Amino acid sequence: MLAHKKNPEIEISRNSGLYFAIGLNLMLLLSWQLLEYKTYEKSDVARDVLNMEAEIEEDIPIVNINMPPPPPPPIAVGESIQIVEDVKDIEETVIESSETSQTEAITEREVSVKEVKVAAVEEEVEVAFAVIEDVPVFPGCEGLSKSATKDCFQRKVQEHVVKNFNYPQAALDLGIQGRVSVIFNIDSKGYTTGIRSRGPDKILEKEAERIIGLLPKMLPGKQRGKPVKVSYAVPIFFKYQDG
Repeated sequence: MLAHKKNPEIEISRNSGLYFAIGLNLMLLLSWQLLEYKTYEKSDVARDVLNMEAEIEEDIPIVNINMPPPPPPPIAVGESIQIVEDVKDIEETVIESSETSQTEAITEREVSVKEVKVAAVEEEVEVAFAVIEDVPVFPGCEGLSKSATKDCFQRKVQEHVVKNFNYPQAALDLGIQGRVSVIFNIDSKGYTTGIRSRGPDKILEKEAERIIGLLPKMLPGKQRGKPVKVSYAVPIFFKYQDG
């Protein structure tokens, strides 16, 4: 039995790798050409005709305008100065000072005593109750001696304080108590004025001044037979007892 041998020169499979590489390169080249290929729509292309015409430049005519000639240069004229003598005297105005000098005498004016009016100022004298000659007369103490009138005045003031005494509720609530000294005046007409007080609290001071303010009108005290203002002081005690 005879066996056929292959011719190595005509065997196709021997160069198959080379053929595959060549085909692959051809395909890549074709694909790149297809990607780079560009087309344009015909409607986007404008086809116009450009007419070029030569511009004609017009010659601007030169017009001569009649301008007036420039003015002539000024002519220097020599000035003639004529000296005229004064023929009229001018009176000078003299301004005198209105201020006086030390040489001028000042007229002295004598003022008589009759021309000076002195207004009499009556000063109200204040006398303490302890040294007054005639003490103020409290209503109900008329017609007594000086010592009896004095005792009657002090008794009536004490009775007045007790009669009009009222312990402030605010002082009771706060537990305020103590002595309030009240000083007041009985003026030259018999009215109670100048009331002032000093105590432990403003509430008690206000109540003490209210009591003294209710004193009636009296006959004024007198010093050397003349009505004067008399000062007087009275203590008022505010004290409460616990239930």
